[in-house]
Amino acid sequence: MHAVILAGGKGVRLRPYTTALPKPLVPIGEEHAILEIVMRQLAGAGFTSCTLAIGHLGHIIRAYVGDGSQWGMRVDYATEESPLGTMGPLLTMIDRLPEHFLAMNGDILTDLDFGDVYRTHVTSGAPLTIATYARQVNIDFGVLTTDAGRVVGFAEKPSMDYRVSMGVYGVSRAALARYTPGLPLGFDELVLDMLEEKTPPHAYDFEGYWLDIGRPDDYDRANREFSGHRDLLIKGA
Repeated sequence: MHAVILAGGKGVRLRPYTTALPKPLVPIGEEHAILEIVMRQLAGAGFTSCTLAIGHLGHIIRAYVGDGSQWGMRVDYATEESPLGTMGPLLTMIDRLPEHFLAMNGDILTDLDFGDVYRTHVTSGAPLTIATYARQVNIDFGVLTTDAGRVVGFAEKPSMDYRVSMGVYGVSRAALARYTPGLPLGFDELVLDMLEEKTPPHAYDFEGYWLDIGRPDDYDRANREFSGHRDLLIKGA
């Protein structure tokens, strides 16, 4: 099984932590970087090879990960010379990717079974599988529904339940066939195109632990919670 880790972003929202370090290498707990945890998880799930899509401070990621042998994996690299969006980097390496692979952001902390996502994707027959997570938003206002200048509905401080993308995808090369390598491609554009073509992605719903480390508050939370989730996140370490 092969995985692609998208690790080329500048991590602007996580500054000042990412001023001198790429976001996937910011430390979690006292011993580990996020990317190390992800690599351990992929190896434990049965992945034998991985491509790292790098850009900002990519030389530091290369120096840290090397050839992947410390985790029993084969690692190669694809360099993003200019921003290509979430899915655009996959197009630049498409000729060396297998028919089915896992793609994921390099800055998430989760106990998701990456191997099961991959296997579910392959058996689903869908061109794209999206790992999803339940979130709830509480609205601190009374919400009105209006029509032609009249209030026709009211809800006092309602909550909204919805599912979000976890930043982990099962991908088949067929999902990317229509797009041009070297041009930006966002996750939003890919999904909207698939819905328009009536080839919807498959949803892999997950209810375990997931934290997207995108902002300083998220990073602080990850460090507070890591000791309590360490055994789930790094089995056998």
